[in-house]
Amino acid sequence: MTSPFQHSAAERDAAPQYVLPLVVRIERDAPPERTDALETAARAVLTLLSDERATAEDGEWAQAVRDWQDARIRKVVRRARGAEWRRAETLPGITVTGRAAEVRVYPPVPLDGWPKDLAKLQVSGTELDDPAPPPPPAADEPVLWLNPEVTMSAGKAMAQAGHGAQLAWWELSASERAGWRSAGFPLAVRTAPPATWPTLAASPLPLVRDAGFTEIAPGSATVVADHPALRTPHA
Repeated sequence: MTSPFQHSAAERDAAPQYVLPLVVRIERDAPPERTDALETAARAVLTLLSDERATAEDGEWAQAVRDWQDARIRKVVRRARGAEWRRAETLPGITVTGRAAEVRVYPPVPLDGWPKDLAKLQVSGTELDDPAPPPPPAADEPVLWLNPEVTMSAGKAMAQAGHGAQLAWWELSASERAGWRSAGFPLAVRTAPPATWPTLAASPLPLVRDAGFTEIAPGSATVVADHPALRTPHA
């Protein structure tokens, strides 16, 4: 599949615009930890991208995914709890669980064509915290490094982590994708140390630059996707 980021900005803007909906479950008395939610959102995006309903030529989600990837790669994270979450689970999609986080991802929809039960969910309010700093990632683990100089809400950071995972997915070979999928998409999301971010951002690794629709300035570098298979060029 050809990456939309190989198209010109004008071509992507001229195409019909779609959005990938993600819904995170945030119960009032038991919200997930921030890092857990970010990692689960990234894995949810990968799970949808690799699902046969999205990849098969005649898959029921394939056309929507193609249309979405031909335009701007928009993702929007909304929150739900209680009855809202139960209704959200009845719509076609995939629920991915982390240590405690639950994120449901849906096939792309037109910008103005959200299902009613998703459209009424709140985008704001996804402020989540980590009770303690997450441990360092393992040396052989894919890492989505967040820019330490950019402040984002949890919902925005979840979408950006999803972007980073998607860019890494596009760069991998078919066998590398299959291996990552069969392992359950292990990955970590961490804020890069300020001293190492410039090197990461200048490296050949996939770099997310935000379109600036919400929260942060257009062109802001937000995530570097550091997958072990991408640390050296393919032969």
